[in-house]
Amino acid sequence: MLLEIDTLSVIPIYQQLRDQVILGIAKGELVPGESLPTVRQLADELGVNTMTISKAYNLLKDEGYLITDRRKGSLVRLPDNFTLKEEADLHQTLALLLAQGKLHGITKESLLSAIDTIWQNFEGGNHDD
Repeated sequence: MLLEIDTLSVIPIYQQLRDQVILGIAKGELVPGESLPTVRQLADELGVNTMTISKAYNLLKDEGYLITDRRKGSLVRLPDNFTLKEEADLHQTLALLLAQGKLHGITKESLLSAIDTIWQNFEGGNHDD
């Protein structure tokens, strides 16, 4: 999986990396047990500070998407099921995104179509249908 950053984005680089790894896992582009590049390797490849990569990796580790093995480095893993609070937080985030779409004139049908298209991108990945 190729990780890319947009240096002009308002989204912090560590957040962009975190999001891309999660999407990669959901799409099946990254599989459990797969090693990610070292912090130093990825920082050199992307031309960013090692602390930025470390922040992204630590966030992914805290969220259950990575484990650290001293011999193998950072390995992809599937997180445990959401807690009730995490699920509630996800619903709140989704509600905010849907509200923004509605306020910008996007129809329910258009949003449902977009959800279906995005979900289809995850068909080969690790998820529950």
